[in-house]
Amino acid sequence: MASETARSKTQLALRYINKKKYLYILLIPAVVYFLIFNYVPMYGIIIAFKDFNFSKGIVGSPWIGFENFRYMFGLSDFYTVFWNSLYLSFLRLVFGFPFPILLALLLNEMRNRTYQRITQTIIYLPHFISWVVIGGILVNFLSPSWGVVNIFLKQFGFEPVFFLADTNYFRPLVILSSMWKESGWESILYLAAMVGINTELYEAASIDGANRFQRILNVTLPGIKSTIIILLILRLGHIMGNGFEQIFVLQNPLNLSVSEVFETYVYRVGLIGGRFSFGTTVGLFTSVIGLIFLLASNQIAKWMKEDGIW
Repeated sequence: MASETARSKTQLALRYINKKKYLYILLIPAVVYFLIFNYVPMYGIIIAFKDFNFSKGIVGSPWIGFENFRYMFGLSDFYTVFWNSLYLSFLRLVFGFPFPILLALLLNEMRNRTYQRITQTIIYLPHFISWVVIGGILVNFLSPSWGVVNIFLKQFGFEPVFFLADTNYFRPLVILSSMWKESGWESILYLAAMVGINTELYEAASIDGANRFQRILNVTLPGIKSTIIILLILRLGHIMGNGFEQIFVLQNPLNLSVSEVFETYVYRVGLIGGRFSFGTTVGLFTSVIGLIFLLASNQIAKWMKEDGIW
């Protein structure tokens, strides 16, 4: 009986696959991409447990167990980097995550569709600008000698400020520049979710006397709640990641105490210093932390009777 049930389920699955075969064919390039660039490189994780030597290769390098991890946790600057990464990620989450939602809500409320499309195009554009270019713009705008911002400060009698050298300004600059660059692009997902909301719900709310703000609060936000939760869970999975390019182009020796995060730390110690085993160890540690946050946040969503990512 059990074998017949399994056989019938297999036949149903095969019929379904045959029915959707063209969709599965379209999926093949994405699967191949993730296999080549995400799963195959996982083999290199074992470097973290070896004293890696180029001449001996990954397989031939001697095993040293958890020695790299003991060395990593024994470094005093490791905890500074850990705090910088976590604190900056937390600020990104608190200020950067809600902003695309607010932006999508504002765009969705525009009644003039021509103006809406023009606005969307303008706010999407920064996403396609390299962080190297944006870094150069910020350096020139914030320069204490010829920067536009400091010129205005001088006009009002204030002393010029070297923003990129002041540790008090580095984190706000990172958060604000990241929001300016990526919020428009990230709002696309929320706008797409809003399109799927039944318009009859808005009509019913209007008949009941709900104003525009009440319709947003009681119709739009509940309609995109599952999208918000899924993206929040995925964001928490990258809680230790702050992006290499942005931090690297804004980093300098004067703000290193607050700007050194795991991405730049691995680059400086692992790649520039030639300590590939140690760099892999740090990378593996951040991945494990991200996995813990991902699993925990998904489980919390399940406990709250919300949809998770699985």
